[in-house]
Amino acid sequence: MKPASRFTIAAPVELAWSHYGVPHRVTTWPEVRFERLSDSGWVEESPSAEACASAAASLDSASWWRYLDFVPSAVREFLEQFRFGRLEALQVIGHCPGILGDLNETPALTPFVACHAGLRGATMPCWEELCAIHERNGIFGVLEWLGMPASRQTLAILRQIGVPDLPKRFLEPIRALLWEPASIIDLKSHPITTDRQLARFCQPRAA
Repeated sequence: MKPASRFTIAAPVELAWSHYGVPHRVTTWPEVRFERLSDSGWVEESPSAEACASAAASLDSASWWRYLDFVPSAVREFLEQFRFGRLEALQVIGHCPGILGDLNETPALTPFVACHAGLRGATMPCWEELCAIHERNGIFGVLEWLGMPASRQTLAILRQIGVPDLPKRFLEPIRALLWEPASIIDLKSHPITTDRQLARFCQPRAA
């Protein structure tokens, strides 16, 4: 008699990578804790920009597929829009899941939210404050909190950006351009759909 077939039930997996020899990980959904291994064990810590860059370089499609297979489909579809900034996007949704609907409508706003500490001159991310602002004042409150014009026009321009994986060096220039009437007209008339167009608009300010 043949032995009975054995079925293996897949279990959620963590994202794991190393930055300068220090192990980092993101725990499974819905906990989504960003942690670093210290002498005393795993400690929760927001990864630095450099650690996120290491993750982008080392986490391959298979690693992400295994992780995303156990997150809700709406979250998975949102995160799949990003390649280099996927870990930062996961950090935003993990800390503030209520903002998912608004970021789905305006994906290019996600890098700004992810990098809010630097844009606001803070030393550490303020995730609880972000959640409170969004819950109280919605996406327009978040725009104001980020130092951007809190208007439908801002959202409309950001929705025309076809490359939501915005390089960090372009975030401050784009934010500045959104306050300039002449630049607003240019951005509305010439939607940014490629990396080359993005560089053309931002390079003078990013230099």
